[in-house]
Amino acid sequence: MKKAVALLCVTALCSTGVVACTPKPPSVDPVAEEVFTALEEGDTESLDGLVDNAEATRQTFQESYDGLQAEGVDFELAGVNSHDPGYATVDYSVTWTLPRDRQLHYDTQMALTKSNDEWTVRWQPSMIHPKLGANQHLELRAIEAERAGVVSSDGVELLKPGTEFRLLVDGEKTSSPRGLAARIADAVSRAKAEDETVGDIDAKELAKTLEDNTGIYSVGMYSEAAGKILQEELAGVDAVRLNEEPALVTKDPGFAPDIMSRVRSLVQDDVDGNNGWSISVVNEHGAALSDVERHAPEPAPALKVGIDYDVQRAAQEAVDARAGQEAMMVAMRPSTGEILAVAQTAEADKKGDLALQGQYPPGSVFKIITAGAGVDHQGLDSSTIVPCPGTMDIYGRVVTNYNGFALGDVPLERAFAQSCNTTFADISTKLAPGELKDMSKAFGLGIDYEVPGLNTITGSVPMGEEPLERTEAGYGQGHDLASPFGMALVSATVAAGKRPVPTLLAGRGTKASEDVNGPSPEIIDKLRQMMRATVTNGTASGMQAGGEIHGKTGEAEINEGSHAWFTGYRADDDIAFATLVVLGGGSEVSVAITDSFFQKLDQYRAEPDPDTPAAPAEN
Repeated sequence: MKKAVALLCVTALCSTGVVACTPKPPSVDPVAEEVFTALEEGDTESLDGLVDNAEATRQTFQESYDGLQAEGVDFELAGVNSHDPGYATVDYSVTWTLPRDRQLHYDTQMALTKSNDEWTVRWQPSMIHPKLGANQHLELRAIEAERAGVVSSDGVELLKPGTEFRLLVDGEKTSSPRGLAARIADAVSRAKAEDETVGDIDAKELAKTLEDNTGIYSVGMYSEAAGKILQEELAGVDAVRLNEEPALVTKDPGFAPDIMSRVRSLVQDDVDGNNGWSISVVNEHGAALSDVERHAPEPAPALKVGIDYDVQRAAQEAVDARAGQEAMMVAMRPSTGEILAVAQTAEADKKGDLALQGQYPPGSVFKIITAGAGVDHQGLDSSTIVPCPGTMDIYGRVVTNYNGFALGDVPLERAFAQSCNTTFADISTKLAPGELKDMSKAFGLGIDYEVPGLNTITGSVPMGEEPLERTEAGYGQGHDLASPFGMALVSATVAAGKRPVPTLLAGRGTKASEDVNGPSPEIIDKLRQMMRATVTNGTASGMQAGGEIHGKTGEAEINEGSHAWFTGYRADDDIAFATLVVLGGGSEVSVAITDSFFQKLDQYRAEPDPDTPAAPAEN
């Protein structure tokens, strides 16, 4: 609804008496209102006769309406000013309704002239906006927010905003599917020489797919480097096109490719931020000359992933020393639960996520759990004297130590450090059914975790209804199963003094299948002593890496051989770990890998940051 405008008379008192004021032309308002109504309703043909250049008015208004993507416009009369009987100006406000509940509001003015007792609006671009000039209009333009990247827990950029190329095939333009498939496969093979992460294409399978396809088929996504090669190799092929698309790209293609792929999928909707917008004065060529209004974008903050750049690199290099075997390592930060590294050899990769989900008998690393149960349920202490004969017959099951070694009666700490099977089989057998299983869960083993971005299985421990089940379970044989992820969580619990919640991506909560109490402070204290003794004078002694390392070795026997385990933590830098070599033999193999891991990690951390400028030399 238009506001009524009162035409005010100014009364002047002169020496000759009262002089009557001269009224402003009464017909100015209706002409202005007609122009406003025509523009508001989009009936610009009605401007003929109201504006001296109706065509220019129509064009500038329509270009601005379209450029602003306007959903409506409102003109509000504010006042009429008269300078002489044949000339007047009208003040008014304009409010544009824009998409997504936005508005553009401003004040402007139009001029009118009187001829033959009729008022006509004089066309000027400022009628639409005070900053418009000839052949200019308004446009709403998006200001893209800077896309976020993904950084490691130690601050290294792992994924950054970039572009990838999607290879598309138009089925309607494909005359020879076999020939085209062969050409694409050859081009992809050439691209692989530039980017080793590019997967091979089976030309026969692709040909069959193309034969059955009549629409647009997406062959795959390729890195910028690979995409440029594909563009060159497939140039001139009508059925093929490469679309450039925004994507998160890896800084180092060889760095934890499986995990980076999962993280990319997980965060791709969270990196765009909120775009800003501007209203620009645009010339006839589409060039923005100035902004009449601007709202800055809100970039998304960088996303943080638990993976530590140096820890992951060191872990991968360490396991690759056993490249011909299924070797793997998981590292975790006890204080936070952040997963710092998941490393596997190519041999392990062939069978999937073994480090996170593989289920293997844990062997003697499980004695961490058995010792905890002994402290809790049998009142044991690290100094409690326990038997460690070379063999022990328990309900008809003969348990044997490695190579049949015997220590006699020794403190529990020494039996743990030297890994006496007989000692822990005896402790476990004396537990009640379910006590060992419950203790396992107190350390996280046997609890299922939904970690966004990862698929994990910790392990499982039997109820132990029969004595024989408890006997074998006590030293990690029988039906005990664990993954390196599960054992890293066990060691992280000892290190932190409480069971941490494993996480990969900050802000993405992990769900646990059940909530159980963690181990008591007394259990934690005793285990820390025993795990330290294992490294200082037990089965893991001789490590060259620095720092206060606590651990437990294990060799799990199966029909084909034995798995080599080592799990523990380094207190100095808050890192828990579990290392496994499938059919690796003795635990010294996994100890050596872990030792190499910590040495490499320390070397990486001692190296200067390449992004930090060197200090100026002193004169």
